[in-house]
Formats: sequence, C-alpha cells, structure tokens
Amino acid sequence: MTDLSIIIVSWNVAELLSACLQSIAQSPTGKFTVETIVVDSASTDNSVQMVRDKFPQVKLLPQPSNLGFSRCNNIGLQAATGRYVFLLNPDTEVIGDALAQMLDYMDANPTVGILGPHTQNTDGTTQSTHRRFPTLALGFIESTWLQKFAPKRLLDHYYATDVADNSISEVDWVQGSALLARRDVYTQIGGLDEGYVMYSEEMDWCKRAKAAGWRVMYFGKASIVHHGGKSSEQVAARKHIHFQESKLRYFRKFHGWLPAQALRLFLLSSYLWQIAIESLKSALGHKRSLRQERIQAYWQVVRSGLKVN
Repeated sequence: MTDLSIIIVSWNVAELLSACLQSIAQSPTGKFTVETIVVDSASTDNSVQMVRDKFPQVKLLPQPSNLGFSRCNNIGLQAATGRYVFLLNPDTEVIGDALAQMLDYMDANPTVGILGPHTQNTDGTTQSTHRRFPTLALGFIESTWLQKFAPKRLLDHYYATDVADNSISEVDWVQGSALLARRDVYTQIGGLDEGYVMYSEEMDWCKRAKAAGWRVMYFGKASIVHHGGKSSEQVAARKHIHFQESKLRYFRKFHGWLPAQALRLFLLSSYLWQIAIESLKSALGHKRSLRQERIQAYWQVVRSGLKVN
C-alpha cells in the first residue's frame, strides 16, 4: 500500500497546478511512498495536456463536466491507495519536507484522524486555516455585515486566535485547501458530503470525524503556501451562492431545519440591504462600474433563493 495519496481537484488553473505538482515532486519524502492524483473538473485551458506532458507519473482523472469540489475529491478518494490521503488545492505549493513531517507526526499519534499544516499567503504572512465549530449565533455574524459589530472574544474563539502559528494544537476543523486524513477516517465516516458543492465540506467532514472519536490537529511545524481561491474567483455570483448555501446546509444538518430557515431569511435580507447600499453609492457616482457588478452579483444570489438542502 502507498503511504500517501495526494488528491488535487483542479479547474482552469494550469500554471498554478504546474507549480503545485513541481513542489510535490521536489519535496523530500524519505521512507514514505507518494502517489499524486489530479481530478480535473472539465477545465477549458490546457490543464489536462499540461499534466500529461510535464507530469506523466501523476494519475490524471479528467471529468466530462464540472462536478464541484466535493464530488471531485470523492472521485480522488475512491482512486487513492494510500494509508493517508491529502486533499490539496491546485493553488498551493509544498514547502520543504512538509509531507514527511506530517506523516511522521501522524504515524506517531494514532488517535489523530485529520491534520492541517501551517499555511502561508503568497507574501509569506500566515493564513488563518484552523477553526472551532461555529455556534448558531455565529452563523448570523460570521461573513455578514454584523461581523464588524461582533464581540472580539466571540470571533477570536471561532478563529482560534489563541493557537500559535508554529504550534501543534487540537482544533475543531482545518481548511480543506490542505487537509491530511487517515484512510481509516475515510473508511469509517465516508467521503465528503456532496451536498456541498464547495465551502464548508471540510468543516462537515471534521465534525463527523470528531463525532466518531478522532482528533483534529493543527500542525504548525510543516508549511505550505496557498495562493488562494483562484478557481472560485472566476465566478463571483456563484461563489456567493455556494458559500451561503453550504453554510445553510451545515446549520440544517447540525442545528436543525428551523434555525437554518431563519438564517436563510436573514441572509437574503442582508443581500437586499447590500443592493440598496450599492445602488445608492452608484447613483452618487462612486465607483459606478464596481457598484453595478456587485448589484448584479447580489441580485443573482437573491434570485437563487439560497436553497437549504
């Protein structure tokens, strides 16, 4: 059996994917064997041909249509042979021997089911990638207009700001841009919930893993660079819709239908409020083209109705 299966879901980011695969190829893994799986979600750039030409050792699984992040990761998980699986975004780069460090730690700590490394932004600053599970109250606050009015202690707890960047600390969940899990976790709780097209799927996975008795760790001794959101940036309105519908799915699953419906109505009213504000700013001639883009995107969110599935 392979020690590590790295699963990369890619969509129209050929240059970043190439840099990611190159960083994996250059990462010293010592005694550990590694396979890399790229699940291409119907890219229209040269991603598929680039992988075939430059990285023939990679297991390439091109899909006929854009199936979404969760579904494509599950396709990769089904094809993986490793004792460990590493979900890795295509806009990341592995630093040094991060892979070997993470595997050494996991081998030495059999109760740890999921681990996330220290993640850096492109400029070398630290990216916040570890969290505690959100309360229902936080669902109405985080990533909404209310966030700037929220008590600092509430947000600090959610963002786990007490966890040092270079520490090894237990957390509730880690970001799916770089998430290492045991095959045993996948075997026990199944893959990602495909009801999440993108966003919140890793929080859900960690929630189920912890409920099954596994520990989730932030491992600050190993680092990657995450250039950040380059696939989702390509479709602004859909990004909003996927983010909010995933948030609603999470709260429906773990807090109930009625709270999720209340949150849905609040979110829709928030977008209507933002449309009113952007319309006023546009009428006053302040960055009119930007305001019109936002209004168009927000109207698409409102028209979607933000389904709770």
